[in-house]
Amino acid sequence: MVDYNLERLNFLIVDDNKHMRGLVISILHALGAKNCIDAGDGADAFKELRHFPADIIICDWDMDPLDGLDFTRMVRTGSDSPNPFVPIIMLTGHTEMNRVVEARDAGVHEFLAKPISAKGLYSRIRSIIERPRPFVRAGIYFGPDRRRAISRTYMGKERRKAPEGSIPDAEELTQAEVEALLNG
Repeated sequence: MVDYNLERLNFLIVDDNKHMRGLVISILHALGAKNCIDAGDGADAFKELRHFPADIIICDWDMDPLDGLDFTRMVRTGSDSPNPFVPIIMLTGHTEMNRVVEARDAGVHEFLAKPISAKGLYSRIRSIIERPRPFVRAGIYFGPDRRRAISRTYMGKERRKAPEGSIPDAEELTQAEVEALLNG
């Protein structure tokens, strides 16, 4: 299953449940990752980012005092953010479409439903590596381009050019494939 050597990547795992942090770290180690640190909430994670150059953040949604969504917004738009471009994978047991959209709109790269599996986590990491998305600033949003595919049918004046290497419409995911990814 492992095609990429993850041993030189730095992972920051953020979850208020220490057992979940341990599980994610165990999976990452099994996938070959060596550099993993963890934090119990978004506030502690933001402090860790100041001295730990995370390549990927794996963050739970539901935490106190700073949840995963607020943490993501701080990383993306905080004036003192050490790395607003770091990829973020959001973990949650809540997979309603409005939650997926809210996470996307906060600047999350990938979304992973709990309970997690090694295959599901690796597929999100692989997606970040294989399909990097440019960052955009649009109004109050700053984060990875939210478009996964380019609509060739929209021809209005606000139409953006397709980024190089983007996936054409013919390769868009079906609803069943989207649901399978979210439930992965």
